[in-house]
Amino acid sequence: MARAPLLVGNAQAFWGDDPDAPARLVRQRPDLDFLTLDYLAEVSLSIMAIQREKDPTCGYARDFVEVLRSLAPSWHDGSRVKIISNAGGLNPVACGRACVAALADLSLGRLKVAVVYGDDVLPIIKNSSDDRYVNWETGAPISTVRDRLTTANAYLGIDGVGSALRAGADIVVTGRVADPSLTAATAIAHFNWEPTDYNRIAGATVAGHVIECGTQACGGFSTDWLELPHTAEIGFPIAEILEDGSCIITKPQLTGGSVSLRTVKEQLLYEIGDPGNYISPDATVSLLGIRLEQLAQDRVLIEGATGGPPTSQYKVSATYRDGYKAHAMITIFGRHAVQKARKCGEDIIHQLGHVGLKFERSLVECLGSGASVSGVEVPDCSADLLETVLRVSVADPRREAVERFSKQIAPLVTAGPQGVTGYSAARPKVQAVFGYWPTLVDKDLVQQKFEVIGAEAA
Repeated sequence: MARAPLLVGNAQAFWGDDPDAPARLVRQRPDLDFLTLDYLAEVSLSIMAIQREKDPTCGYARDFVEVLRSLAPSWHDGSRVKIISNAGGLNPVACGRACVAALADLSLGRLKVAVVYGDDVLPIIKNSSDDRYVNWETGAPISTVRDRLTTANAYLGIDGVGSALRAGADIVVTGRVADPSLTAATAIAHFNWEPTDYNRIAGATVAGHVIECGTQACGGFSTDWLELPHTAEIGFPIAEILEDGSCIITKPQLTGGSVSLRTVKEQLLYEIGDPGNYISPDATVSLLGIRLEQLAQDRVLIEGATGGPPTSQYKVSATYRDGYKAHAMITIFGRHAVQKARKCGEDIIHQLGHVGLKFERSLVECLGSGASVSGVEVPDCSADLLETVLRVSVADPRREAVERFSKQIAPLVTAGPQGVTGYSAARPKVQAVFGYWPTLVDKDLVQQKFEVIGAEAA
C-alpha cells in the first residue's frame, strides 16, 4: 500500500526574504511535515565571513533564530513540522547552539537540533600546490586569487541531512548544501529510499528545485506577474512528494499568486543549464521526459524525471577579496534630463582623472532610460524622459581612491544643471567587493558530518 504524500514547504528563498512567512505557512498548513528555509546565495558566505572576523561566534544567519521563536506557538499547539535550513552558513555549530538556547527559553527543549558541516573546503584549496581549482566560468587559475580567498564551500548533498533526520532531529542546521537537496533529503529519510534509487531521488530533486525559490513557484518573478491575483498576499509553495518520486506543487488556500503550468514551468527551467543533465550532488537528473498536469486550481503534478549516478565532484562556491566599490546616486528633473545626467556622471570621472585617479572600473547609468539592462537592446526613450536617476559607480583595489570618489557627488547640488534634486542619502558608502569563483572539488576530499547538539542530544 502506497504511503501518504510527504508535505514539504519552503518559506525562505534567500537571506532577507519575508521573516513572517515561515510561521504564516505553518499556520496555513498545520499538516506540513517539513519546512525548508534557504538563506545562502552565491556570495552570502562572504558577508558572513566579515561578521565572523568581528565576532567568532557569528558567521550564520541570526535571523533564523528569530524564525524559530516565531514558530513556537505552532509547536506548542501540537505541530510536528520539522525544519531544514542552511542558515548555519560558515558556522553551523554556533547557529545550532543559538537555536538550542532559544528553544530552551521557549520551553521547547524537547526538540532535537542537529548540525551538518564539512562543506568548508577553504583549507583544501588554499593549501593546494597546483592550479586544479580553475574558475569554472573563465578558466583562470586559482593562483591568481589564492592569497585573497575568503570562503570556499562545497555544495553538499542529502547524506548529512538524511542521517540527521534518521537520528531523530527536529531541526537540522547546515552550512552550504545544494538547495534541492534540502528537500530531497526529507524524502529519502521519510520513504527509506536507497542511495541508488536515482529516479526517485531525481523526482524529489525536481520538487526541491521548484520550491527552493519560494514564491517564484507561485508566480513571483513571473513573466505575467501583473495578471496574478492578490500579489500582496502571495503564497509560498508546498511540494506533496509521492513515494515514487513524483510530486504535486501547490500553495495554501486563500493566498495570492498562482500555481499553474506556466508558473511551474518557468521555475522548472530556472538556473538548470542542460535539461538533459541537471547535476545535483545526489544524482544527475534528466527533465527531458518530464510531464506536467494541472490537476486542479493551484495543483500541478510533476512526474517522469529520471536520474543516474552523481558525479565524483562537488561544485564549490568560493569568494575572494576584489577591492572596493561605491555607488553615488542623484535625481535630475526637467528637459534633457538624461543628457544632463550623463554629462554630470562623465564630469565626475573626468575631474577625478585630472587629479590622477583612474579607476579600475567605472560606470555611468541614467536609470529609467534602459541603462540598468546593459547588453539588452531597448528603444531609446531618453529624449522623452522628464526625469532620471543618475547612478555613478566605481571599483578599484585602492580604498582611498573610492573614498575620494564618494565625496564628488554632493557638489552637483550647486555645480550641476538645473533640476538636480533627490540628494538625500549623504555620501555613498565605500564597500568591500567580493569576487565569485566557481570551481569543483573531488568528493573523496570532503568529509560530511552531522551531530546532534544540546542538553537533550542523547
